[in-house]
Amino acid sequence: MSEIFTLAGQLRLVGAVLVGMGLFHAVLPRFVDWPADLAGTTLLTRQVSYAHLFFIGLACALLGLLPLCLTGDLLSGTRLGTALLAGQTLFWGLRWLFEFAVFSPKLWRGDTFRTAAHIGLSLLWTWVTVVFAAALWHVL
Repeated sequence: MSEIFTLAGQLRLVGAVLVGMGLFHAVLPRFVDWPADLAGTTLLTRQVSYAHLFFIGLACALLGLLPLCLTGDLLSGTRLGTALLAGQTLFWGLRWLFEFAVFSPKLWRGDTFRTAAHIGLSLLWTWVTVVFAAALWHVL
């Protein structure tokens, strides 16, 4: 159990959560009622939205498989492992920033579910970014 509190354990846990997040994208549209939101848009907009959703989910899953399956390689200090950790730190750090700089509070204020989602995702992206940054710091 104490392995989960190590850097390697946290990387594996982040990886598992990201894979789960990627898989969650399969049900996300129905969960947040996107079919109704997108019904009034053009066919192109609907198809692009769903294509982007698919590739975001796939990217989350693939980015999660790296730390889940290749923890030792990422922490070995090789150029490739260090580059992957730097890329993950930048990617998820930007996702964290978007939670505050891009998404308007009008989207969640006054709505209990969306406020909880905003807080939960803010904490999630903070944790993910900190774990990758700590791993990067470790190998540098």
